[in-house]
Amino acid sequence: MDYSHFFDKALDRLHDERRYRVFADLERIAGRYPHAVWHSPKGERNVVMWCSNDYLGMGQHPKVVGAMVETATRTGTGAGGTRNIAGNNHALIQLEAELADLHGKEAALVFTSGYVSNQTGISTLAKLIPNCLILSDALNHNSMIEGIRQSGCERIVFRHNDTAHLEEIMRAHRGRPMLVACESLYSMDGDIAPLAKICDLAERYGAMTYVDEVHAVGMYGPRGGGIAERDGVMHRIDLLEGTLAKSFGCLGGYIAGKANVIDAIRSHAPGFIFTTALPPAVCSAAIAAIRHLKTSSWERERQQDRAARVKAILIAAGIPVMSSDTHIVPVFVGDPELCKKASDLLLEEHGIYIQPINYPTVPKGTERLRITPTPFHDDGLIDQLANSMLLVWERLGLQLNAKSLAAE
Repeated sequence: MDYSHFFDKALDRLHDERRYRVFADLERIAGRYPHAVWHSPKGERNVVMWCSNDYLGMGQHPKVVGAMVETATRTGTGAGGTRNIAGNNHALIQLEAELADLHGKEAALVFTSGYVSNQTGISTLAKLIPNCLILSDALNHNSMIEGIRQSGCERIVFRHNDTAHLEEIMRAHRGRPMLVACESLYSMDGDIAPLAKICDLAERYGAMTYVDEVHAVGMYGPRGGGIAERDGVMHRIDLLEGTLAKSFGCLGGYIAGKANVIDAIRSHAPGFIFTTALPPAVCSAAIAAIRHLKTSSWERERQQDRAARVKAILIAAGIPVMSSDTHIVPVFVGDPELCKKASDLLLEEHGIYIQPINYPTVPKGTERLRITPTPFHDDGLIDQLANSMLLVWERLGLQLNAKSLAAE
């Protein structure tokens, strides 16, 4: 049997659908962010990163780098295995206490990634609730969808951010155990969930709430606790999920909630029990980032300023910026091949790296470039971005919007 043929066909399908993914070989240099080295087929080139999820540049912050280096020098590089085999390394205990404090919860549990924390956290939580019905937002991340699927529980999808539809479903299932699962900030459109209204409904119909804050932790709220902290509803949400790999600049995911809920998940979750723990050096770096952002608002304020300026400049130039109230700046293309060509031209001819976002990350026909300004993108880089995108748009014959007089 020719097994190789199966894989060739699978790859051919991706090429035919214009969604085969190619990743640039990039090397970030601490102290030069958002500049990076692109190891291109023609040799090394300096490029500017415009789509990193290291939203605040904490991956290069001296406190964070210093904490990682000091801990690795003192304790070594690895964790030694799963916590069940090797025990808890002390930095992990400190990290979970820091996260519980960040979200005002009794306890937290750290996983190896944000994907795993959703996939394992949701599936384990729902399995522990007899006859649980999961109510899932239509635009939830794949990790949440996989967690829901693996739970084996019945699920109903409610229209994105539509609390009227959510209530209609909850009213029809009143008296049944329900888990409402949503994100606080949706990273592809940059819109925000109506968390207060969702909490109102959960309390009215006796449902638990699970909120993914991965694109909001560190970024919003007076201490970086996320949208839930900013909106004053953190105490009303049963389980909050977050990542250490975006605005905290490290690696790992976590959930935070009541101690007995966290302990029950810890004791039953295969994705926690059977995988190696985060190394102490990574945990120490994450602790340093969290502690810094609990007290420093400069990064958040500067990042919001940069995002607002990018939106204003691009809109004024006629670039089709999709509506967003957050730090995410999505630019509509609407065709997978043109989206890839725009990304390639920006990189090869203008030294600007923005990865194309195609199906299945976004629905077909809504392909886009997703821009994430950081505190370190200055006015010159923003102007260069706008000028370069205009040249690429004109070259590819992409649609421009009417220029905004207000923005000018």
